Amino acid sequence: MATIPEADLLVDRRILRRKLTFWRVALLAILAAGVIGFSLYYGGEDLAGGRHIARLSIEGVITGDKDTLKLVREIGNSHGAQALIVTIESPGGTTTGAERLYNELRIVAAKKPVVAVVGTMAASGGYIAAMGTDRIFAEGNSLVGSIGVLFQFPNFGKLLDTVGVSMESVKSSPLKAAPNGYEPTSPEARAALAALVSDSFNWFKDLVKSRRALSEGELAKVSDGRVFTGRQGIDLKLVDALGGEREAIEWLEQDKKIPKGLPVREWKKPRSLERLGLLGASVAALEGLGLFELATPLRRLANMGDARLLDGLVSVWQVAPVD
Repeated sequence: MATIPEADLLVDRRILRRKLTFWRVALLAILAAGVIGFSLYYGGEDLAGGRHIARLSIEGVITGDKDTLKLVREIGNSHGAQALIVTIESPGGTTTGAERLYNELRIVAAKKPVVAVVGTMAASGGYIAAMGTDRIFAEGNSLVGSIGVLFQFPNFGKLLDTVGVSMESVKSSPLKAAPNGYEPTSPEARAALAALVSDSFNWFKDLVKSRRALSEGELAKVSDGRVFTGRQGIDLKLVDALGGEREAIEWLEQDKKIPKGLPVREWKKPRSLERLGLLGASVAALEGLGLFELATPLRRLANMGDARLLDGLVSVWQVAPVD
């Protein structure tokens, strides 16, 4: 029986040892990656970001969507986020959506300082969101307010008469599915809708009165549905101070004792083509290519579509689009 030379055995042992070392290192790397990935996925954003000031951008129409609310909760539960800056660029949205967002921001405010920074506008539902924070900053020419509630519905009755089409229905009661847009709205249906709007409006006014510490007279001055500039908002107690993010950070450092020099980190919702829709996906693609001039009108169209398709009571300041 032939014997294997000792030199060959040594070479084989070295090769085997190298293979074992490689697989041990690879296994440790896989385990480490798994631990890091698990930590980052389940609330471990702090490992990547460290201590910071979180920034949450509320833009466009407010619907109280689950992705935004989930993001607010994650910021509230984050050990790394020492405070939250909410930047608002919104004409409002559904009253219920704004209420949901307000409630979530108040939960975060019970854990850490929360401050609002108004850009172009925080109107109606956007202002409800701003009131969910501890302090509101706005630029001098920002628009705030539009305290009111709206219920809009189309009526195609005359159009259907013109083309000779009528809609028939069998209802359990006169107010079921009223208004329906196919016939004139009855006084009873209009009164029922007015009661809904009135109830929601009273809730909105009570929230403003409580959060902004207004007297009945002061509330009456700001609750007729109009918008105000940031400068006007100071005197009317709708805004706490003029300024932007820099002033908000100074307030956090001086009044809330947030450590100086913390980085501001943007928290964003996950983006997907399915969630964005066709227009939103087109906007994202054009902006990714740097074609902002082409993306702007599409973004405006997408936002208009969102606003016009809102269901139920809305708290939104409507203005004609500007080219």
